[in-house]
Amino acid sequence: MKLYLASDHAGFALKTTLIAYLRGVGHEVENVGPFEFAEHDDYPDFCIPCAQKVVADVGSKGVISGLSGQGEAMAANRVVGARAAVYYGGPEEILQLSRQHNDANILSLGAGFLSPEDAERVVAEWLSTPFSGEERHVRRIQKLDHV
Repeated sequence: MKLYLASDHAGFALKTTLIAYLRGVGHEVENVGPFEFAEHDDYPDFCIPCAQKVVADVGSKGVISGLSGQGEAMAANRVVGARAAVYYGGPEEILQLSRQHNDANILSLGAGFLSPEDAERVVAEWLSTPFSGEERHVRRIQKLDHV
């Protein structure tokens, strides 16, 4: 699967770890940036282009990360067709529901709340969870793109 990854400074280390992990398990990964640690970078500069790439490349997915993952998801969700779900811990059913019900195509991770091992595990779970395709979910997603 083609994956696009982006972060800000707070998610940079986790993104670097995930790129190596995802390539190691056979995914094609494109790093959308940043390409080096910069303490005062701005997440929209990387998360919006990441979301644009995911939307343009049907069937691909994205993983973005920052301290909480909240702002990163807000930035990505400005792109029509992007559906970024936030995860920073808690019940992993949240991951499954984001895929099953919302067909989330971007996972936004709170790097300040997840160990690298936990992040690898939840990304693998998220990627392996299919969209249900149920009519009610399709209908709701279509409404998101026509606001």
